[in-house]
Amino acid sequence: MTQNNSAAVMQRRHEPHDSLDFFPTPPWATRALCEYLRQVGPLLSTKRVWEPACGEGHMLRPLAEYFEMVYGSDIAPYGFGAVRDFLFPGDEPTFDWIVTNPPFRLGEQFVQTMIERAREGAAVLVRTSFLEGIGRYRDLFSRFKPSAILQFTERVPMLKGKLDPESSTATSYCWIVWRCRPHKPDSYGMPMFVWIPPCRRSLERQGDYAA
Repeated sequence: MTQNNSAAVMQRRHEPHDSLDFFPTPPWATRALCEYLRQVGPLLSTKRVWEPACGEGHMLRPLAEYFEMVYGSDIAPYGFGAVRDFLFPGDEPTFDWIVTNPPFRLGEQFVQTMIERAREGAAVLVRTSFLEGIGRYRDLFSRFKPSAILQFTERVPMLKGKLDPESSTATSYCWIVWRCRPHKPDSYGMPMFVWIPPCRRSLERQGDYAA
C-alpha cells in the first residue's frame, strides 16, 4: 500500500485523548513573534512572560532574549520549568504576557485562560486552520477578538517530541495575538493581518538545535 502524502492528509494532527501533544517550537518562530511585538509598542525588556506549555524550554530560551523575566511550566515533568496544570487556578504571580504553543486539543481552553490571566497580552502559535470552524468562531473569536494574526510565509516544521532543523512540513502556522487588560479583547474591530516575511535564516542562532 502506498503512503498518502497529500497536503490535506499531512495537515491532520489528530492526537489520542491521553497524548501530551509535545511538538517543540523552533526558536526562530518565537523570535519572529517577539520582533513583531517589539515593533508595535510594548517595551518587552521591562515585561514578565509566562510560557505555560514549555516542554523542554525551546520557546522559553528565545523569550528570555526579549523579556525581563520568563517563567515556564508544563503539566508533565520534562525537566524544564514548574510542573502545573495551566487550566486550573493556582498561586502563580501576575504576568504581563502569556505566550505558548498550546496543546492541540486544548487550544481554545488555553486561549481563554490566557486572556483571563494576562495583564497586557496573549499569543498562541497554532496551525492556520485554527482560524476556521463555526464552533470556534462562536465560542472564541466572536467573544475574544484578536488584535493581530501573524501568518508565516515560510513553513515552521514541528515534529512530535523533538526539534529537527532538516525536517519539513505541509502545515502552515500563524501567531494569534490578543491585547488584554487594560484593553478589552472584544473592543477591537477587524484584527490586523500581518504576513511574517521569510525570516528563518536571519533569526536562527547557533545552539538552537543543540541536544
